[in-house]
Amino acid sequence: MKLTKRLSRITLAALLSLCLIVGTASIAVAETYDKIVYAYATFNNIPTEETLATVEEAINAITREKIGAEIVLKPISIWDYSSTVSLALQGGEQIDVFQSLGDLNTAISTGMALDITDLMANCAAESQALIGDKWLAACSHEGRLYGIPTYKPIALTPMLVYRKDIADELGLDMSTVNSVQDITAILQKVKDAKPDMTPLAAVNTGNIGMSSAIPNVDFLTDDMYHPKGVLLNDQLTVVDYYATKEFSDTCALARDWYNKSLVMKDAATTTSTAAELMSSGNYFGYFAAYSYPEADTAASLESQCGGFKLGAKIVGSAFLDTSSINALSWMVASTSTAPEKALKFLNLTFTDPEIVNLIIYGLEGTDYVKNTDGTVGYPAGQDASTVPYTAQLSCGTLGNFFIMYPMTGTNPDSLTWELEQNKSAKTSVAMGFTFDNSSVKTEYTAVTNVIEQYLPGLLCGSVDPTTEIPTFLQRLKEAGLNEIIAAKQAQLDAWAASK
Repeated sequence: MKLTKRLSRITLAALLSLCLIVGTASIAVAETYDKIVYAYATFNNIPTEETLATVEEAINAITREKIGAEIVLKPISIWDYSSTVSLALQGGEQIDVFQSLGDLNTAISTGMALDITDLMANCAAESQALIGDKWLAACSHEGRLYGIPTYKPIALTPMLVYRKDIADELGLDMSTVNSVQDITAILQKVKDAKPDMTPLAAVNTGNIGMSSAIPNVDFLTDDMYHPKGVLLNDQLTVVDYYATKEFSDTCALARDWYNKSLVMKDAATTTSTAAELMSSGNYFGYFAAYSYPEADTAASLESQCGGFKLGAKIVGSAFLDTSSINALSWMVASTSTAPEKALKFLNLTFTDPEIVNLIIYGLEGTDYVKNTDGTVGYPAGQDASTVPYTAQLSCGTLGNFFIMYPMTGTNPDSLTWELEQNKSAKTSVAMGFTFDNSSVKTEYTAVTNVIEQYLPGLLCGSVDPTTEIPTFLQRLKEAGLNEIIAAKQAQLDAWAASK
């Protein structure tokens, strides 16, 4: 009898141990998820690891169920983003989802971006339907898809951002300002009334906004700071941007402003931004392009520009080319060991309001509060610099902007305007074309160096275009600009023939 009881106890203990082992194994299986590292650029403070963990857990409570994955957030300062991601991927560090900051072609040509063409239907069908084939084509190369463009107000409209208090004081009729040329009279009135004030500030180094002065330019993959061969006037003929009448006239206008002291004298070399310059109180306005309505643009910039009451006046029309759309694109890393899950999470940032607002705003009650009108703001006594987590300034760089909570003071009608701008903006005849510069890399480097030497002075008015443009053109020719134009034309012709 005692033996039987002892055997029974041993058997029971064994069974309990077995159940414990099986149960532990089941739990282990149930809690095994693919880890997806999501690297995104932030303009805000980098949060602590403890803070990140709280936001990640809120996200993972959704993603474990929806896509069977856990997300690791990797915020990177905007200024270090491209180099950090590139070095991480080269060094074997895990990054599964990352964004382009104007360098999609580099991500494709260097093999960092995964070809997601065959994964879209099963992993991101909702995003595919939302974005549409026309915009997705801007993230394609040789018929294969490598990225998904951020869904945001993309159509950039040239505007004069100005001190409304000064405009009201001087009785300036801003309704008369409908073109870049119309700005001259306004700047002159400010200078006459306030001789100690500089009417126009630089946007940033070597840029007073004149790149936005020439309408409907397709830079054919180049950025506006280093244009090479471009398209103008709905023609599929690649031209030398710097040899056009449009460029010459723009430089002449900048020179006129400079000679009349209507623009800051050191705009070509300043290291200050428009916001910093406006905050000083010594400038009337600046000229740049934005994708929001006039009132919203002005309101959103006031806190950055010293708190002065601002106005904004549209002085041109929006234009979309391939680079307008793919400059901010999201990709799955070619090194990802779980590309399907990575793409599924990317899809959620375009389609799931909970996910995208967690990434942008963090946790409700801790990092932000909801208002009765549906907008959000920071908790009482706090701002973007003091809450534990926020990536609010990245709202236009990731996922679907139109499902993010609007910030306090935002006009709900603006979203309708922004969507309409995206749909109605004039579109390049070469939409979807991207240039592969691998055959002219040497020329690209040489030409870029020449551009950086001459372009800032010409577009800021600090040099005489009548003497400098001919010299500039000769230097560009010697550096190989004609070879670049020929390569672009050949690739463009092949692309057009395949359509």
